[in-house]
Amino acid sequence: MIEEKILDKEKKALERWGQGDPSGYLEISHKDVTYFDPFIDARIDGLDTLTKYYEGLKGKIQIDQFEIINPRFIISDNLVVLSYNYVSYSDNNKFLWNCTEVYQKIDEDWKIIQTHWSITKPKFQT
Repeated sequence: MIEEKILDKEKKALERWGQGDPSGYLEISHKDVTYFDPFIDARIDGLDTLTKYYEGLKGKIQIDQFEIINPRFIISDNLVVLSYNYVSYSDNNKFLWNCTEVYQKIDEDWKIIQTHWSITKPKFQT
């Protein structure tokens, strides 16, 4: 089942992410991936640029536990859109996120071609 395969990839990448190893996501991303992150001003284009960005995060992330809540899949012939709410717990803090990943089937494997992370209910400066 496609949903199980995609969700398994996502969970394994998140497990590595939570241990300070962002390369799990790099391994499942396409070379032409685009990436939106709420902490940077512009979209990241391409796996090489994303790799450089993630290098600066290596070893700096520690997540004790996480949950993927209400995953939703929209499936086409060779595309899957996965969206979910993500909750992470670290040092008695709880962080709420929204995530959308677009996977494309390329050479019999599913790769991320677009990622968008946002903070749930962010506090905007006025």
